[in-house]
Amino acid sequence: MASTVIGAEGSGLLGGPDLLVWIVLALGAAMVVGNVLAIVRPPDRPGDDDLQRAPVARSVTMAAIGAVAAVWALASLLT
Repeated sequence: MASTVIGAEGSGLLGGPDLLVWIVLALGAAMVVGNVLAIVRPPDRPGDDDLQRAPVARSVTMAAIGAVAAVWALASLLT
């Protein structure tokens, strides 16, 4: 009977040994996209407790942190 290999290189871990790097890439990219879209396209009708626009300084800072995380993850995956 043949054994089934789930992860890369037979580690048995879903996503292989680079799972943490893939998670950092996904979260970093999501931070960039989400914060940039919050600045570019604010909601048409904000709710009662919502702001009219996203705070620009905070959004740019969070997008920059996400970009650093995504670039680090890409560099780790490519090397």
